[in-house]
Amino acid sequence: MRSLENASVLVVDDNEANRDLLRRRLKRQGYRVTVAEDGFRALELMREQPFDLVLLDIMMPRMNGYQVLEQVKADSDLRDIPVLVISALDDLDSVVKCIELGAEDYLPKPFNPILLKARIGACLEKKRLHDQEKAYLEQLRVEQEKSERLLLNILPQAIAERLKQNPRTIADSFADVSVLFADIVGFTKLWSRISPTQLVELLNEIFSGFDELAEKNGLEKIKTIGDAYMVVGGLPIPRADHAEAIAQMALDMQRQMAQFNQGDREPFSIRIGISTGPVVAGVIGTNKFIYDLWGDTVNTASRMESHGIANTIQVTEATYERLKDRFIFERRGVIEVKGKGKMTTYLLVDRKENC
Repeated sequence: MRSLENASVLVVDDNEANRDLLRRRLKRQGYRVTVAEDGFRALELMREQPFDLVLLDIMMPRMNGYQVLEQVKADSDLRDIPVLVISALDDLDSVVKCIELGAEDYLPKPFNPILLKARIGACLEKKRLHDQEKAYLEQLRVEQEKSERLLLNILPQAIAERLKQNPRTIADSFADVSVLFADIVGFTKLWSRISPTQLVELLNEIFSGFDELAEKNGLEKIKTIGDAYMVVGGLPIPRADHAEAIAQMALDMQRQMAQFNQGDREPFSIRIGISTGPVVAGVIGTNKFIYDLWGDTVNTASRMESHGIANTIQVTEATYERLKDRFIFERRGVIEVKGKGKMTTYLLVDRKENC
């Protein structure tokens, strides 16, 4: 927002003597003054450089003051510039027409110098307050956008919109989703060998890549817990192909880790588990929100990961039945799963050709 102590004023008048008189008077008052001999030139200048005030004559050849006012107020880039009309036309109809067209004020010729100074000061003060309000609203808009981005980093967009409209407990049941847990094998052993900063940078690099894969596959990242990553398909907006999307995400994660390991860093293995079934999803917390999932499907997906094998994707029988026609699996067989007993599980290998 520019200071108006050295305000830029445009004087528009077809009479050279009037232009010179106003220019000298305004310069003595500390303003920067530009002159235009007609309406066409005035509009050119206003589109080329910013002005804080326009002093506009009415009776001019080619384009009169009324026409200038119409074009100024119709232009979104110019309409906020205050226009003070100074004209020899002193009848009430002319004054009313100028005000209706958007003029800030009207001063008849010959003008009183003291009154002119006061009117200019009032116009510029209104301009200053308008600019201040505009800057505040812009700052408020920027801050709102920041808050919106932060909220969307925490919550799914659909949930964020619901929470803004009605900030109460949100809990939804979903009859059919697919949940994926992934864990970087042996990552905790690095804690004693590298600095915390390096550890966090490594995790951020890996998980940022996973975030991109989740977005690519249309899935919802739920959270990270240490070196574990959780993502779900089929909520908050249900989709019929959630199991397929989750399976593709798992395969993409394996490929990404293989690429990550091609560098000169210590290679990592990833263990992935997937389960399909019903869950409850909702928002908990008041000051620090978190969107989380609960239910046997979530616990089973976690067990598929923790009881899995490094560099493999272990899935439940329910997930296998959904995907066996489109993906390649190896039957791992019956394993003992903590809290679940014996379960038949499968290892997802790849997508079938042309599927």
